[in-house]
This record gives sequence, structure tokens and C-alpha cells, in this order.
Amino acid sequence: MRRQTAISGINPAGSSRSLRLDPLSLPVSFAANDSRADGGIRQIELHRERVTLHRAVRGMKMTISVRVSEFIGVTVRDTSHGRALVLLHRDPSLAIPLLVTEDAGECAAAWQTWSEVLALPQLADDTREPAPRRRRRNAISDRRPAFLVRRRCGHSLNPAAIHRGEREIIARD
Repeated sequence: MRRQTAISGINPAGSSRSLRLDPLSLPVSFAANDSRADGGIRQIELHRERVTLHRAVRGMKMTISVRVSEFIGVTVRDTSHGRALVLLHRDPSLAIPLLVTEDAGECAAAWQTWSEVLALPQLADDTREPAPRRRRRNAISDRRPAFLVRRRCGHSLNPAAIHRGEREIIARD
């Protein structure tokens, strides 16, 4: 099994040249930018079944292993360096750049290939801010308590039926 590394000619994501990973020669090992990591770099190992991230945050080294099936899909995003093909995860810090290019045709072909190789859907770019989470209404607060549900509601007397000067008589057993 052949590995792509920074030494073998594949440039890391933070280099001056654009990032190009070959989906047909996995596993791939490369470095990518990470604003939260020490030194701003994280090491990524991409296999067909899993992705392993190595990084250090505040001196604490960590390794995160994520199955490829847990990623949402492959998407294309516009960046300052051109178009970027990204392996998208629900957690934005786990998103992985796969390709950075200015050629739209190359990006479209790579998008299709990465999608097929990883068996993930091609997603449209959705870089909007997520809508604020709406406050949940508590449906139970609108219901009557269980012991009151069993009771029948009382019927109020018509105030017009009570004559002036007369009192209402309540009979008790």
C-alpha cells in the first residue's frame, strides 16, 4: 500500500502551493491548517474507512479517530486561494480539506471522484450561519395534570338564575 506524505511530493494544506490529494491512492497522510492547534497545524491520516487527526492543543497531544461514514458528505467552498473541496463533518473543526484549486473543471471532477471513493454524497455549499436554536415549548405545561383529567369539569351556575336577595343553597351529603 502506497502512502502520500509531505516528503513524497504532496504539499501540506498550509504550503504556498495548492493542496491536491489523490482519492485513488489512499491512505493519505498530510498536514492541514488548524487555528485551535498548537503551531496552527494538524496531521491527518485519511483511509477509506476512517480519518485520524493528530494535533496538540495547549500542550496536550490528542488523536481523534472518526469513521468516514460519520462525515456528512463532500462539498465545494470558495476560499481566498480558489475553490476548496472539503470533507464535511457536523463538527466544523473536523472538516478536512481535500483539494484547493482555481480550475472549476478539475474541482468538479475531483468532487465526483472523492464522493464515489468515500461513498458520501455531494453536497451544495452551505456556509450560512446556522439559525439560532428556537426555544422549545413545553407541551406538557398546557395539559391538565393526570388526576384532574379523570375529574369532570364543574358547570358554573348562570348568575342570572340567582335572584336578588336569595342565597345559593349548597347541599352536602
